[in-house]
Amino acid sequence: MVKIDEVRAFAITLPRSSEGLVRGRVKFRIGRIVYLSLSPDGSTMGFAFPKEWRDALVESEPEKFSLPSQSDLRYHWVHVRLAAIDAGEMRDLVEDAWAFTVSKRVADEHAASRGYHVPSEQVPTSA
Repeated sequence: MVKIDEVRAFAITLPRSSEGLVRGRVKFRIGRIVYLSLSPDGSTMGFAFPKEWRDALVESEPEKFSLPSQSDLRYHWVHVRLAAIDAGEMRDLVEDAWAFTVSKRVADEHAASRGYHVPSEQVPTSA
């Protein structure tokens, strides 16, 4: 079970991430784009996620994940119950949502700083 303070402590460490309070919800952004939102009661976390994979994620683990409200289906967004995940999974979800939102260059620099291999862009060779 993950607590809201754990999410906040991790999210603020990500480059270019800023925290704000919007209508009673803690939200994290990159510039003006929100990539993470915490419910006021701390039970759920909304996070940026590719629309094309959203249904598969929710169907794979419906006890953890849920679709956003009907009005928010137009966004790249999904919800997770914080009681259903552990700290490692929370960090993966937050970091993936952040990487989905931030520029590729910043995400690659962050990955490299953490020791992850970042494949270089394939440059076509002339024949």
